[in-house]
Amino acid sequence: MQIQPVLAALRRHRLATLLIVLEIALACGVLCNACFLIANRLQQMHMQSGVQESSLAELTLTGFEPSQATDLNARVLDGLRTIQGMQSVSVINAVPFGDHAGTAGIKLSRDAQEIAGVVDFYVGGPGSFEALGTRVVSGRAPQATDMRPVVDFLPKGASVLVTRALAEHLWPGADPLGKVIWCADRPFRVTGILDHLARPSGGEGGPETREWSVFVPALPGENLAGVYLLRAAPDQLDRVLRDARARIAKVAPEVVVDSHGSQTLAQLRDRYFRDDRAMAGMLVGVIVALLLVTSLGIVGLTSFWVAQRRKQIGIRRALGATCGDILRYFQTENFLIVSFGIGLGMVLAFGINLLLMTRYELPRLPLWYLPIGALVLWGLGQLAVLAPALRAAAVPPVVATRSV
Repeated sequence: MQIQPVLAALRRHRLATLLIVLEIALACGVLCNACFLIANRLQQMHMQSGVQESSLAELTLTGFEPSQATDLNARVLDGLRTIQGMQSVSVINAVPFGDHAGTAGIKLSRDAQEIAGVVDFYVGGPGSFEALGTRVVSGRAPQATDMRPVVDFLPKGASVLVTRALAEHLWPGADPLGKVIWCADRPFRVTGILDHLARPSGGEGGPETREWSVFVPALPGENLAGVYLLRAAPDQLDRVLRDARARIAKVAPEVVVDSHGSQTLAQLRDRYFRDDRAMAGMLVGVIVALLLVTSLGIVGLTSFWVAQRRKQIGIRRALGATCGDILRYFQTENFLIVSFGIGLGMVLAFGINLLLMTRYELPRLPLWYLPIGALVLWGLGQLAVLAPALRAAAVPPVVATRSV
């Protein structure tokens, strides 16, 4: 089919064509970025924690004085270890997807003017590292000789383990074992590299910082008490956690069990990503609504043009045009309109992405989202125009030309 008659018809309806083109451009720009945001959220929701989540729970106690910490730890550990199904109980300051406990900036030398990064310190007592199930890919796991008392929030001069992601950030391409990091004017020597260990509350610096974690072995005491890591078989974990909360009322009646921080890691993960799921659901709703409005606009415009062109359609049918010719005419016309809108929408998509990168530190929109958005809109356009075009093709020539 010749394109020239189609373009001539569009020029005679400039305003209506322009409005549909702008609507499709907006749909394209929003569709590409919304799909990218949904994929980004889903990727974050499936991030690896680096620990055996299905077997772990956190129990948090409040309402005790630091001077009571040593005695409290002893009573709690002894009391909880006797619970049926309990595999291990240990003291720790935080767990993945829980609350912040040891966030601090680190340097690569004592005299460095700028920090090398803001990380989360996991400070764990005996048995906590084994309970987490974190995998060491280089170096060694914490040993009994590494345990030292906590001063303020970290032990002095301790050996630490860092994640592979943090090691690559601090010493790209170099062997991190034996390297030293500084925090609060204290040196910490790296003795092991962890495969994965997510920060308690994610990465404030973007997705690349979500595993900037450091594990520090330490002795429980005044500055390491009140948070306990429970390990049990996955099918018994909920029951073990309930029994542990009930046992606390007997072994330490003076303390308060923090319900917000006393949950299984599966529940903590679910709570942590609640906003991400809500955002993804909202974006899906926006996409559906936008595509519905766009398709209705195409249907309405095509129906209006079919009603205006009934005489022309009848004349073409009388001169020998088939139903397929009429159908292809409207499909070609709609394809051109959608193509103009997609071209403009791709520019708009990059503009929206630049704005999101500036305001919300999102990564750059991958180019392959653009052809996907184009294919969706082209398919939607052809489906939306199909019903009005079929009605136009089905008009008998004698009916359409009756008033000619």
